[in-house]
Amino acid sequence: MTRTLLVLAVATGVALAQAATAAGDAEAGREKAAACQQCHGIDGNGTTPQFPKIGGQHAGYIVQALEDYKTGVRQDPVMAAFATGLSKQDREDLAAWYSSQDGLHTIKFDE
Repeated sequence: MTRTLLVLAVATGVALAQAATAAGDAEAGREKAAACQQCHGIDGNGTTPQFPKIGGQHAGYIVQALEDYKTGVRQDPVMAAFATGLSKQDREDLAAWYSSQDGLHTIKFDE
């Protein structure tokens, strides 16, 4: 019984992950990302520390974050202004674009 539940849980997780990445069109997202580039950079890995690096981030996370900014669950006046005008397809396309980029995670060490 436990093994069956584990297999079912894994299969469900895989199906949800595939659905999250398959929903958006990365090329359409690249075209829609012009407004995002000023803060997040062309590929989502901007160099300004105050803005999060979203290149390589999981698509489902990006979709959810944009939905949360749109609905007010997450509070940021700048992101809310951008997210308010995004349709579900826009959010999915942007997520497909940014999740397809390399995540450039840099760690700074004191010398």
